[in-house]
Amino acid sequence: MGHQHHHIDAQTGDRRVALAVLVNLALSIAQIIGGILSGSLALIADAMHNLSDAISLVIAFGARRIARRSATADMTFGYGRAEVVAALVNYTTLIMVGFYLIYEAILRFFAPHGVDGWLVVIIAGIALLVDLVTALLTYRMSRSSMNIRAAFLHNLADALGSVAVIFAGTLIILYDWRLIDPLITLLIAGYILWMSFTEIGPVVRILMLGSPPDVKLEQVVADLLGLKGVAGVHHAHLWQIDEHRGALDAHVVIEKGAWGDADAIKASAKQRLHDLHGINHTTLELECSVHACPEPQIFAKI
Repeated sequence: MGHQHHHIDAQTGDRRVALAVLVNLALSIAQIIGGILSGSLALIADAMHNLSDAISLVIAFGARRIARRSATADMTFGYGRAEVVAALVNYTTLIMVGFYLIYEAILRFFAPHGVDGWLVVIIAGIALLVDLVTALLTYRMSRSSMNIRAAFLHNLADALGSVAVIFAGTLIILYDWRLIDPLITLLIAGYILWMSFTEIGPVVRILMLGSPPDVKLEQVVADLLGLKGVAGVHHAHLWQIDEHRGALDAHVVIEKGAWGDADAIKASAKQRLHDLHGINHTTLELECSVHACPEPQIFAKI
């Protein structure tokens, strides 16, 4: 599957996420109060994004705990996809926040408000430090978890937003340029939407049972056909169980006269799939060439 894992033990990871949640909640409250007192929409926008960071981390924390549950008779693949669902919720939330900020910024263009530039710069500076600390807490975990990566990108976007707010506050202090506030808000919203739409695709791909992006089913079939004793492959289905595990289900036709080696051929097929494509979960239905499926299709709906 081509993934590099950088694991942190579960308890350490949970503590980091929990600490990040508390820090972001406190920051969000401070930013909202500061935004109201200063009259800065950009600061309130940054606060809303930070609040979504805290919510995303709560969701990520819960999903991490759920994902570690063992498989059951009802959930035979386990609960690993809880993290994928959490990532979808987080990106969807970010998209909604982005569109709302665009709406508010457009309104502010038509009715500019007075803004306390110094208060904006001070609060945004504190927010930037908190965002960077939170990003550091989740960075290593984000490299091996789609769920945590969604939360990490929340924080990264918010850190950039804080930089933009500091820039806006500085211009207000120096030149009393009030339109910079909604303009910076639009830039923050645009970045949030660009990042979210870019990252949500792989999440939807997993939930739609898409194949792993770095594995081509055509090549998988070709590698199986290259095995001695294999006459054909059809009804092949390749999908991702979760972010790190791929699965294959296929019918494999055994050449005439080679049925006695069917078990060895199946073992060789599974080993090849593991070695070449990192696919560890395979279900292969073996068929004798004389009694194979009529009119077989390589790709067929289940």
